[in-house]
Amino acid sequence: MQALILAAGMGRRLGKITENKTKGMVEVNGKTLLARSLDILTSFDEISRIVLVVGFAHEGVRKAIGNSWNGRKVIYVENPDYDKTNNIYSLFLAKKELCEEDTILLESDLIFERSLIERLIEDNQRNLVLVAKWKSWMEGTVITLSDNNEIAQFIGKKGFDFRNSDKYYKTVNIYKFSKEFSSMIYAPFLEAYCHAFGLSEYYENILGIITFINKSDLLAAIINDSAKWYEIDDHNDLDIAETLFSEDSDNYLKRYGGFWRFTDLRDFCYLVNPYFPTQRMLKEFEINMHKLISEYPSTSRIQKKLAADMFECPPEYLLIGNGASELITALLSNIEYRKIGIPVPTFHEYIARSDQSRVEFMTTDNPDFFYDEKSLIDFSEKVDTLIVVNPDNPTGNFIPKESLLKVIKKMDSEGKTVIIDESFVDFADTSTNHTLITPEILEKYKKLIVIKSIGKSYGVPGCRLGVLASADVTLIEKVQKAMPVWNISSFGEFFLQIFHKYKADYIKSIEKIILQRKKLFTDLISISFLKPVPSQANYILCKVIPPYTPELIAKKAIDKNILIKDCSDKKGFENKKYIRVTVRDEKDNSYFVDFLKSLEKAKL
Repeated sequence: MQALILAAGMGRRLGKITENKTKGMVEVNGKTLLARSLDILTSFDEISRIVLVVGFAHEGVRKAIGNSWNGRKVIYVENPDYDKTNNIYSLFLAKKELCEEDTILLESDLIFERSLIERLIEDNQRNLVLVAKWKSWMEGTVITLSDNNEIAQFIGKKGFDFRNSDKYYKTVNIYKFSKEFSSMIYAPFLEAYCHAFGLSEYYENILGIITFINKSDLLAAIINDSAKWYEIDDHNDLDIAETLFSEDSDNYLKRYGGFWRFTDLRDFCYLVNPYFPTQRMLKEFEINMHKLISEYPSTSRIQKKLAADMFECPPEYLLIGNGASELITALLSNIEYRKIGIPVPTFHEYIARSDQSRVEFMTTDNPDFFYDEKSLIDFSEKVDTLIVVNPDNPTGNFIPKESLLKVIKKMDSEGKTVIIDESFVDFADTSTNHTLITPEILEKYKKLIVIKSIGKSYGVPGCRLGVLASADVTLIEKVQKAMPVWNISSFGEFFLQIFHKYKADYIKSIEKIILQRKKLFTDLISISFLKPVPSQANYILCKVIPPYTPELIAKKAIDKNILIKDCSDKKGFENKKYIRVTVRDEKDNSYFVDFLKSLEKAKL
């Protein structure tokens, strides 16, 4: 058996990266795509030789690869018309070599793990198309299947119908052809097609014709969802591939979201409610999708009124932001303070957006990072502005409303400002409503400012919504002037508009999270290398017990498509080893606990 790799293309969409080299010579995490493919292919004894079809910048390929790779002979076929033809011509030029042996056929712009080739080689079927269940990031030819994984139809870009996407499988562009199939069926069709339709087509078109007239036993080999592979066409593809094939989970975290591109990733890092919005609410978004995309949102005057209904608070006391992060930045740039106090560890955005020369940090010595109203009152003597995230992120430390109001009352009487971030307060599991966004509280304490992320607890981070509340209308107006006229999207505004219809569903979702948090906390206690910290939020901080480390757990987790937060580099965790785990739904939580148990059994 041989491997035949098509590597003649120019890769124009990658711009300067492929200015002087073909796509196969692009590096992903320090290693070229071709070198990765060749290492995998030559790790199988069944592969006797490599056939490389080259064209653009072929000298660089020949120099880098040479005439052998890991002891396997490398044969070159050159496509001199690479700039005027497509990959059908590259394969046409190599049809002699294609017909000489059973062949693994693939393209050079692919990155994949070894299991994909193993899947083809170990399968007794001699003619296979490697396919994956279609996902939203995939482009190009898809297929549908009939019984017994027989290929029913090849569908190109023009024939793709999103309404049928649940039935589609994407071709991975890796194939196994028997010598007989190549010489008796594929090569004759290939030659006739090139003569009839020209050289600017794709070789998959031939497979579509062959399938249509039932001339082969070509079957689909379906890879499992966890198998890693990616096709690299542009800069974004390259960035995703570098993340997907990195052993460092920080590569994911540095993206700060966009994880829908990694459809198998279980995100235990970012803090989102998995039980809300409901399917019914999402359906209402879907029905209004065209209008929301094609029309402008309202200005802040209307958004405030919508938020006023949602939070039962006068609109003049509210300001809606493009996420809490926009509000934090605008607020800290427009309030006056001599010394601002921040308990740590906490949400880094408050630290990053403050004048570092005027920040006073409050730390605790206990391993649970616990502090209460007395700690805050004592600390407030040193500052004129205090920031408290309650429940705190990432510790989950929580100060009940009655206790927090004691701090606010004292500071307000001294003319000092208190900023409370209550992004996670809805998850506190007592019967009391702990929100401070009420007219009575805001009017009583004019120096109180409350910030709340809507995306986190309401499960809509993609809508980018946050709210700032204060009865100091002069401050509200000042902060608003620092923000754009249209700072939230139509999708965010629509969420505010329809939320009242789904408020009961939201309350139920919070109850589900609280139940799952209790169960997950109990499960984490049973893991010998973790010590979970009690939490009133939708996440649990865990101390990592040696010889285990946060880095090791994060690395092992990403191998299982699990993303967790290593807190080691956060302010307040100096020389302390902690991870933070999001509370997800029961299925995902069980998956994560099973992973921890398997890591425990490994006995480092």
